[in-house]
Amino acid sequence: MTSRRIIIFFFCLSLNIVHAEEKPVVKSINDLKRLPSRIAFGSCSKQFKQQPILSKVVKKQPDLFIYLGDNIYADTYDMKVLRDKYQELGSKPEFQALRENVTVLSVWDDHDYGANDAGKEYPKKVESREIFFDFWQVPPKSPRRTRPGIYGSHEFSANEKRLQVILLDTRYFRDPLKRRDKDQSANASWKNDYQPDPDPQKTLLGAEQWKWLEQEFRKPADLRIVCSSIQFGHSYNGWESWTNLPNEQQHMFDLIKSTKANGVVFISGDVHWAEINKRQPKGHYPIYDVTASGLTEEWHNVEPSTFRIGEAYRDNHFGMFEIDWMTDKPSVTFNIIGLDGSIKLQHSTTLDALKFTN
Repeated sequence: MTSRRIIIFFFCLSLNIVHAEEKPVVKSINDLKRLPSRIAFGSCSKQFKQQPILSKVVKKQPDLFIYLGDNIYADTYDMKVLRDKYQELGSKPEFQALRENVTVLSVWDDHDYGANDAGKEYPKKVESREIFFDFWQVPPKSPRRTRPGIYGSHEFSANEKRLQVILLDTRYFRDPLKRRDKDQSANASWKNDYQPDPDPQKTLLGAEQWKWLEQEFRKPADLRIVCSSIQFGHSYNGWESWTNLPNEQQHMFDLIKSTKANGVVFISGDVHWAEINKRQPKGHYPIYDVTASGLTEEWHNVEPSTFRIGEAYRDNHFGMFEIDWMTDKPSVTFNIIGLDGSIKLQHSTTLDALKFTN
């Protein structure tokens, strides 16, 4: 081989090496073969900020991490801007380390959907959906890509134990919310931006997603983690949540009961603080909603909730479920973990306590 050919050979080889180094290995949902026992989650991460909390997630070695929305703050009608902001998140070393070490799932909320507090009226939702799927590497043959919206589910099982992860879309189909009349607020109980809207025609999930969810609830599972970008189980506080469409919130309670779906637990984001809420409608087992909302964000004021267990936590954090599948009575512990890696909030329950008794 001549010296010129040798130089060209090694130059091409070096290009291949650089290309291989620049392309991180991403853990796919298809790579997760075991029944998860450690599930981390969080929301509200501004892509232009440093994200040291993700390094704490990796150190905890969860089987799964679920992004609950506002994963970037795009707020745009320009799809190039949306792509660029996703890329800004994707280029962060701490984010790359997360995807290389932990299987990641995602739903969206308003800021990564495209506009603040937006619902079905957002004109770029079809285009935004495709960008979402591509960035989060949702497989081309995934059922999530075959229908409007981004909702979907994943199931895991071992030793006759079954986990279901349900990813809701609270944006694509949602009707506009009812704004509080700030000039003529005769009812002092309504505050902040929104008030409950009793209109039975308004929907949060849309007819097709509700139909799909009923089918999911009829599947067997010991624990069902329902991922909602907005809070489900708290008291009304005037910000975006299921409380703004009370008929839809009641529909959820009724659907869980009519399908006898045991093991339902909600995880949620959006509000920039962490809390654990517990609801128990008549004839129902307790429904928990664990909110983890502050990967990079905090909020100046924590709203009260009559359903809150203990205190709220305002500093940067993520959530973590630890599930003990191996005992005679499996249990789940809900944790909120701070930037120092310590547990800030915690509550435990058995899976038997999350079942209908008749």
